Amino acid sequence: MMTPVKRVNRFFMLLTAPFIGLLIALWAYQPKLTLDLDTSKFAAAPGPLEQTAQLKQDLLQAQNAASYTIDAIGATATLYNRTTNAMNSLVTTAAAQVSRPELIYNRRITARLGVPADVISSDRITIELYRLNPGNYKAYALKIKLKDAAAMKMSLAGDGTGQAETTMQAVNRYGAVAGINAGGFADQNGKRYPLSTTIANGSYLYGFEPTYKDLSFVGLSKAGKLIGGKFSSKVQLDQLEPAFGATFVPVLIKNGMLQPIPLKWQISPKRAPRTIIGKYKDDQLLVLVADGYNESGNSGATLMELQSKLWRMGVVDAYNLDGGGSSSLIFRGKVINKPSDGVLRQVPTNFLFFK
Repeated sequence: MMTPVKRVNRFFMLLTAPFIGLLIALWAYQPKLTLDLDTSKFAAAPGPLEQTAQLKQDLLQAQNAASYTIDAIGATATLYNRTTNAMNSLVTTAAAQVSRPELIYNRRITARLGVPADVISSDRITIELYRLNPGNYKAYALKIKLKDAAAMKMSLAGDGTGQAETTMQAVNRYGAVAGINAGGFADQNGKRYPLSTTIANGSYLYGFEPTYKDLSFVGLSKAGKLIGGKFSSKVQLDQLEPAFGATFVPVLIKNGMLQPIPLKWQISPKRAPRTIIGKYKDDQLLVLVADGYNESGNSGATLMELQSKLWRMGVVDAYNLDGGGSSSLIFRGKVINKPSDGVLRQVPTNFLFFK
């Protein structure tokens, strides 16, 4: 009698028997398998070797194209550099040719002054200090090239309220590198006022006053040019666009022509310390300060001597500033001239120069 377990085992054996038989039959019978490939169907597709060769050829063509482009760029850059260098050379040559007359002119006027004792130079101004001793007097000269109109100013002590200061005080107050006394003055009630037409910071201090008694105005235009002379109307002076200026007497040279010196100023005093400002035709300034030990007329220079000296130096415009004990020349913080008073005189206005 079969137990339940045996019946179950028998059932599974009968169920799996066909599959086991099939596996045994497949193992015993192993047919030869053949694969018939038609290679003509694959002829259009390149193989790995052909792909490599094509890629190599493409890379070679790209390399050749890149080399050509680099060579072309290099040739263009070389041509550009050569052209730029040639143009720069032409510009430099042209600039040298343009500046040549200026250099020649500057050498000519400098040769008449001698060798500078000192020089102050910056991108705003060049000031050369000279010592002159022609025999009858001793003087000092400043040749000034203004590269910036703001490198020259006029100081006004106490804003024109009757105050005065020495040129050294004005130089120190404004931080200038050089300075000279400027216009004349009139004393009243213990105060010292600028004489006649005076312009500070582009404005008239007391208004315009027409020229009288051979007085002349001298100053700087807003463009940085020395201006001056006799003016009968405010419109006439305003046309020159003055930035600042003061008044004294007389005009010595105008437009290259010697001006008649009034008799009074030829003899009273005949000799004296003097301060004169002028300009060359290239607008460089020339300041002349002559020494004298007093104002009695026995020492210093005559106006005619200085007029002739300036004209021979090539100055085209020249104006006499206040002289005598007022004559002052400050350079690098030192008093260069020998004031006839023994000390610097206090004056209302001074011309200052800045580095």
